Amino acid sequence: MNTGFNILLPTDFSKNAQHAVRYAVTLFADADCTFYLLNAYEAGPSALTSKMYRARDTRFFRAIKKQAERELDRVFKELTEGSTHPRHQFKKLSVADSLVNAVGRAVVDLNIDYVVMGTKGASGLKEVFMGSNTVKIIKAIDFCPLIAVPQEFPLKRPKEILFATGYEHIYGAFELSPLVKIAQLCQSKVIAMHIRKEEELLEHQKTAKELLSKRLKSISYELREVANGKSLVKHLDDYIGNHEEIGLLTMINYWHSFFEKITHEPVIKKVAFHCKVPFLVIHSVQ
Repeated sequence: MNTGFNILLPTDFSKNAQHAVRYAVTLFADADCTFYLLNAYEAGPSALTSKMYRARDTRFFRAIKKQAERELDRVFKELTEGSTHPRHQFKKLSVADSLVNAVGRAVVDLNIDYVVMGTKGASGLKEVFMGSNTVKIIKAIDFCPLIAVPQEFPLKRPKEILFATGYEHIYGAFELSPLVKIAQLCQSKVIAMHIRKEEELLEHQKTAKELLSKRLKSISYELREVANGKSLVKHLDDYIGNHEEIGLLTMINYWHSFFEKITHEPVIKKVAFHCKVPFLVIHSVQ
C-alpha cells in the first residue's frame, strides 16, 4: 500500500474547482497526503508593446498577482481550518505562467501522483478555466494521472470503478498502478469492461486479457463483455447510468489505441465534460 500521496489541485477559485478539491480530500481521506493547491495566472507585459504600454501591463500584472495570491490565501485558509483529516497537509502554489506549464512543472518538481480538476469553470470576468483546460492538461501532461470531477457528483468514494478496455494493449503493472492504488484505498471493485467489436478476441487481445487478470489479482475485479452496437460514449454513459455503484470511470491513453479513438473525435470532451462520474485518465508508458 502507498505510504503517501502527492496530489495537485489546480484552481481558479470557482465553485467547480472547489468541489474538485473537496472530492480529492474525500477520495484520499484514509491516506497520508500532501495536497498542493495551485493557481496559475498570465498577465505579463509583452516585449512588442511600447514603453508606456509595458508600464501599464506591469501594473496590471501586479494587480492580477496580488488578487490571485489573496484568493489563494482565502481558499487555503478555508481548506486548512475546515480539515478533519489529521493525515492530510496542504500547501499553496501561486504561479505566473500558463496552466499547462505550471501543472507540468509542479508534477515533475513535486513528484505528483494525481492531478485532480473540475470540468466546468468560472464565467463572466474570469477565464473559463476548467473544461477545455482539463482536456489540454490530459493531452499535454502525459506523465501523470488526472481525475476530472463533474460539478454535480456527490462527495463519495467509489464502490465500483469502471475500467474501459479494448484489450489492444498489454498493460504494465506501472500503468495500472494509479487504478489499483485507488481501488485498494477505497476498497472498490474494478469492472473491466470490454466493448466487443469482433466475434472472437484476436490472439494479442487474449494475451492482454489474461495479463490484465494477473495485474488486478491484488484487488476485487470482474471482467465483462459488452456487444458493440452503439458509440463508445453511449455504451459508457448507459452502463454508468444503469449501475449506481460505479463511482469512477478509468481509461488508459496510449497511441493508436481504443482510447485514441476517443481523443481524435470530440469524445474526450464528451467524456471529460459530460461523464456523470469522475474520470481517471492514465497515460501509457511506451
